[in-house]
Amino acid sequence: MKKLKHFLATPVKNGYSPVCTDKPTSKVVLGLGALTGTGLDLSQVKWVPESNTQADKFPIESGDFLVSRSNTLDKVGRAALYRGGLSNCSYPDLMMKFRVDEEKIIPDFMELILQSAPARKHFMRCASGTSSTMAKITKSVVESLRVPEFSMQQQQSIVKIAREWDNAIEKTEALIAAKEKQFEWLKSQLLLNNPKSKRWNTSTLGEFIVEKKEKSTTPDLYPCLTSSRRGIFLQEDYFSKQVASKDNSGYKIMSRGDFTFRSMSDDGLFVFNKQTIIDKGLISPAYGVFSPKQNMDSDFLYYFLNSPAFRRALSREVQGGTRTALKLNALKKLEVKIPCIQEQKDIASKLNIAKKEIDLVKELLEKYRSQKRGLMQKLLTGEWQVTSAEGELQDRTKENVA
Repeated sequence: MKKLKHFLATPVKNGYSPVCTDKPTSKVVLGLGALTGTGLDLSQVKWVPESNTQADKFPIESGDFLVSRSNTLDKVGRAALYRGGLSNCSYPDLMMKFRVDEEKIIPDFMELILQSAPARKHFMRCASGTSSTMAKITKSVVESLRVPEFSMQQQQSIVKIAREWDNAIEKTEALIAAKEKQFEWLKSQLLLNNPKSKRWNTSTLGEFIVEKKEKSTTPDLYPCLTSSRRGIFLQEDYFSKQVASKDNSGYKIMSRGDFTFRSMSDDGLFVFNKQTIIDKGLISPAYGVFSPKQNMDSDFLYYFLNSPAFRRALSREVQGGTRTALKLNALKKLEVKIPCIQEQKDIASKLNIAKKEIDLVKELLEKYRSQKRGLMQKLLTGEWQVTSAEGELQDRTKENVA
């Protein structure tokens, strides 16, 4: 093991944060969000005024390493190798930059070291600052990172293995993107009323849903819930900090299978029965709660309420200026075209199958990412030799992700 300082070809240097502009210019500076933890997102840039010449003193070039020197504790120390792709780009004050001596270490191999679990633990352990939202590391912290010594041939072999895993991951990500695009097309087609079909009838939404107004007389009996675009969550799990108020006396009871929406229309609508294992919970009076009647399939209702056509109809009904609001009574009065219950079930079944396919590929993607992390940890710590890792790779890549 040797400290990272031993492998440096240039000193670790802080960047510069210019005052940026909203107007496009020929100069850009990386945003802190460009460091993703697994690489660089080159879309995360800001425009620098042409008149700012100070930014020109902090350019990034292919082969530079960038490290986040100040961020939340889980993100501070994120690092990536810049391989080019931007013109006239600089890096901000909240990042550090350095280059390595390529006669001592392969840059791609150093990137694997910097993104490994031991490096993440080192940066988090050495970060200073009393606030979890603004932890900092210094140049000396970066320089003191312990780097395992491998021959150039071993480094090349490990980099090759990592690239093979990255290729599998990229193919799986592309497959997910294609399936999600196909799913959106399928949803738009299936939820589009066929004018020739006699089974799609015009009604108000209130013909298919019933409002739930029940409130708990014993507030401590049920857990508190909250809603977001990703679904329904236990309030204590969703919020990292204590919620603003512990008084839930006016909260509504929400059961498995119920739907909810916030009066703020841009928060969306969510089905409950597939989002949590909790049978009953309490949700803030700021949310409307309703359930489908017997003439409405729950899954169809979920897809329908989140379809672009319904969202457009919803946007025409909102009130309140910049803080758009929608009451449940107004929601129930919306005119909609809904098919018969059997066609609802058929449509929901097709969409559920397509959604399940996407979920399965996403599970495979997480499996690949987890396996790569575990494999790299074994290789970089010397627990596994390159030859055994190549055998593991051959076994895993027999799975066809395309």
